[in-house]
Amino acid sequence: MEKEFESNEIIDRLPAHLKQFIKPQNYEDYTPINQAVWRYVMRKNVDYLSKVAHSSYLDGLKQTGISIDHIPNMYGMNRILKEIGWAAVAVDGFIPPAAFMEFQAFNVLVIASDIRQLEHIEYTPAPDIIHEGAGHAPIIANPEYAEYLRRFGEIGCKAISSAKDYEIYEAIRHLSIIKEAEDTPQEEIEAAEKKVDELQNDQREQSEMAQIRNLHWWTVEYGLIGTPENPKIYGAGLLSSIGESAWCMTDKVKKIPYTIEAAQQEFDITKPQPQLYVTPDFAHLSLVLEQFANKMALRVGGLEGLQKLINSKNIGTIELSTGIQISGNFTRVIEDHGKPVYFQTTGETALAAREKELVGHGRKNHPDGFGSPVGRLKGINLAIEDMSPRDLRAYDIYEGEQVNFEFEGGITVKGEIITGTRNLQGKIILISLKNCTVTWKDEVLFKPEWGNYDMAIGKEVISAFAGPADAKSFNLITHTPSSTTIKSKKTAEREELESLYESVRNIRQGRNTKFSLEAAFDLAKKYHPKDWLLSVEIFELASGKDEKLASAVLEHLEDVKQRRPEVSHLIDNGIGLVKPELVTS
Repeated sequence: MEKEFESNEIIDRLPAHLKQFIKPQNYEDYTPINQAVWRYVMRKNVDYLSKVAHSSYLDGLKQTGISIDHIPNMYGMNRILKEIGWAAVAVDGFIPPAAFMEFQAFNVLVIASDIRQLEHIEYTPAPDIIHEGAGHAPIIANPEYAEYLRRFGEIGCKAISSAKDYEIYEAIRHLSIIKEAEDTPQEEIEAAEKKVDELQNDQREQSEMAQIRNLHWWTVEYGLIGTPENPKIYGAGLLSSIGESAWCMTDKVKKIPYTIEAAQQEFDITKPQPQLYVTPDFAHLSLVLEQFANKMALRVGGLEGLQKLINSKNIGTIELSTGIQISGNFTRVIEDHGKPVYFQTTGETALAAREKELVGHGRKNHPDGFGSPVGRLKGINLAIEDMSPRDLRAYDIYEGEQVNFEFEGGITVKGEIITGTRNLQGKIILISLKNCTVTWKDEVLFKPEWGNYDMAIGKEVISAFAGPADAKSFNLITHTPSSTTIKSKKTAEREELESLYESVRNIRQGRNTKFSLEAAFDLAKKYHPKDWLLSVEIFELASGKDEKLASAVLEHLEDVKQRRPEVSHLIDNGIGLVKPELVTS
């Protein structure tokens, strides 16, 4: 049975619907080969990135205490991240984009705790601890960037999704899992790639979530900083990929000044990126984010925002000009001259103000939906929300009075006022009526026999966003991924190779071991002739101490390069870290 995850005061602040994604890191599950993969990538990256990465990266490595020699322990990382006001949690691969961003809004870094296989040491489409821990974590030590990340999460989690977005998420998650898993049939990978390709090339209009996901990709994941002529790397996808960090610096990758136009540029996670965006500084990232947020339903509201929520077929929220917030599944809007005059939800609905559910107006009080007019009363210049107590009395908007509200746009509300609910500023935000009938033209929208009618007050819809206003209003602990990450198979041959890696690791750390370097090399060469990383590690330890062994290892690695040309450059990279003069290319 899995143990509980380690928590702290930052993680404790997370709502329950985010905690459902957290899993224990289970550090003991990392094998000696996993540790060797981490070490190889980190040594190579730090050596190369010291020349091409933004200075915040190397500074952040020191500040966050991430070791080059061993996979970071989440508990240890959290002790250090706490100093910069952040925390990290482990998750299983990709999680839904909205949840990923909401974690960021709480200053929590999401880390996929699995690590790529040796066979995918240069790049994996699956999120892993190299990508998250070595890519994202160091750069957040920069305060300007950390605030951008937090703000991005705060805005991004409010972006309205479409049904297509969830299909893409599930398809990409599935592809990343089977591509990283060993022995997946090629035809299964090709079918999954085709599915992702079809969805990404679907010409349906991009949702807000799709567009902000694009911005996230071209900044947080694949961003460059500086000038197009002299860029530096800060995106985690580049910082954690040996192959792409070098590829992106060549003329084969187009460098484009970063603007809001990047929101329209789709990406393909299965291929190297043909173009990248360059921001002049981290402050510019926040400027573009605010430009995008100004176009979101979150800030625009109106008919467009309601239509986006209806199309999303998910729980969303609208806020009226009085501050009252209605959360539920929006299914209908009646419009007049381009403005919403009536909205309707179906199913459980909750009302809130300032992100806090109104007493007596949770989903149990509105189990079958909620509908209300929006706008001004016909022939009256003063909106209900702007009326003083004297105005309200003059228009008979008073407890116990029979009223006949005629709204601009044709909605009519007839009934007897029971009471009104006000906000802190004294504005009426809700009027409850009995014996109430609501009509539009010849259509009856609410009948007296349905019970009391609650009418939200507001002359306009000022905001529309994804999710409930108060997360506690709904049961959001419902996420069931369609696929889970696949662990490597345990075989006798694999376990034997793991033991050799562990022996070499123990030698490096000065621990007692039953094997000498020479014995480990002989066994690796004889019984595991395809493996290359262990021999690179042995060469590193033998160089300058046992030149005879070092020469023998070099000779063996040359043989491996001939038999496995696809890993030739990886071997040269490993040798070059120890003796650059031996590598000519």
